[in-house]
Amino acid sequence: MSSTAHGARARARIEVTAAIKEAARAQLAAEGAARLSLRAVARELGMASSALYRYFPSRDDLLTALIIDAYNSLGEAAEAARDAAAGAGHARRWTVVCEAVRGWALAHPHEYALIYGSPVPGYSAPDDTVPAAARVAYVFMGIVRDAHRGPGLAKPPLPAELRPEAQRMAADLAPGLPPETVTAFVAAWAELFGLVGFEVFGQFHRVVEDREAFFRHAAERLAHGVGLVFP
Repeated sequence: MSSTAHGARARARIEVTAAIKEAARAQLAAEGAARLSLRAVARELGMASSALYRYFPSRDDLLTALIIDAYNSLGEAAEAARDAAAGAGHARRWTVVCEAVRGWALAHPHEYALIYGSPVPGYSAPDDTVPAAARVAYVFMGIVRDAHRGPGLAKPPLPAELRPEAQRMAADLAPGLPPETVTAFVAAWAELFGLVGFEVFGQFHRVVEDREAFFRHAAERLAHGVGLVFP
């Protein structure tokens, strides 16, 4: 077979794979991840189920691909925000990235629900998802490391009874950073996605009206909690 034919087949496979994912995302929006069905996706595209299985052998394979795409899309948004604020102080870069995470989640609520919502019954994410999932964490951790190398990081207080666990987390997650900082970082990470999740899933209804200002204030408090110092 000629290289031209090989190229045409490769392009066709990319196009069909993209169409399958797009139809699956529409099904996520309409039915939720737990009801994702390869047969339903195949019907939507006018494909035989057996043809679709050549691209994704199981529902879990398709879910994994969607999860990796979602994590990568979120990671790209966070990285772009970080790069755009490269000249700003560490705390400002932190809040800008927080705002980018919120913006992506509000623009992609169903994909956000897929990666940060309720677990899908019967599905266990494979290790393939880890590099994509870690991209946002690396953005935030990079900001903290930059601050640690300069004069822009203050050590948060740490209770004595938490120090052994803090030292373990620092060794496992962020060697070279103080245990106090790593403990505060993990808490801030959880709080950030709690804030975003509350907004995406409607928990702030009739509670917070000016959500943009509220979120910015909360993100600044998270920066302070980690030890990032505003000018």
